[in-house]
Amino acid sequence: MKIIPAIDIKDGKCVRLYQGDFARMTVYDNDPAAIAQRWVSQGATMLHVVDLDGAREGHPVNTDIILSIVQSVPVPVQIGGGLRDEKAVVAALGLGVSRVVLGTAAVEQPDLIARLVERYGDEIAIGVDARDGIVAIAGWTEQSKVTATTLIDHMAALGVRHIIYTDIARDGTLSEPNFSAIGALVQPDGPTIIASGGVGKLAHVQRLARLGVEAVIVGKALYTGDIDLAEAIAAGA
Repeated sequence: MKIIPAIDIKDGKCVRLYQGDFARMTVYDNDPAAIAQRWVSQGATMLHVVDLDGAREGHPVNTDIILSIVQSVPVPVQIGGGLRDEKAVVAALGLGVSRVVLGTAAVEQPDLIARLVERYGDEIAIGVDARDGIVAIAGWTEQSKVTATTLIDHMAALGVRHIIYTDIARDGTLSEPNFSAIGALVQPDGPTIIASGGVGKLAHVQRLARLGVEAVIVGKALYTGDIDLAEAIAAGA
């Protein structure tokens, strides 16, 4: 199981939110590219970068910073935040990222997802961010009427192979992932599941590995020191 450090960008800085709340934000570093280099030096083989300004505005904002991250590390980078149309996706892939993550578009424009998957295949992932099992959109500021399981089933039918599942209530809390929800999503013939939200200690990483997820995204726990990246990589192996 792969351990993927998260780098969330707001106002050009590396930050973490608590339960997706922009009013409860902690700044951890002013140089996201330096943070990317730190995680890679500690063994990261992939990075997960989120343009929080882009997620809220509905279009990419921190493009220059994302480009600097991609150019500064030798590992694949997947990005999300504000990718709502094909033009934005093409531009993002043009930065050299390995995978783009779409969330709001999956709910509002499934035809777009079908077209993108047909054209770009594994370079497309879907972010399913849920509160109480219901998908949130627009940078988690709006609640849809779609359940996470319904959306994932629909995306799988369109050929999506990678799902990033986040339980918003757990995100940034270090409490623990929503193991039951995540475990229910792992299906032998279904999309690979990347778990996100609530990881706070090595035992969480080990339990997720036993559930059969492809990867886990770890954010706040790396920045606070609750989890050592090298130890987490060893625990997930």
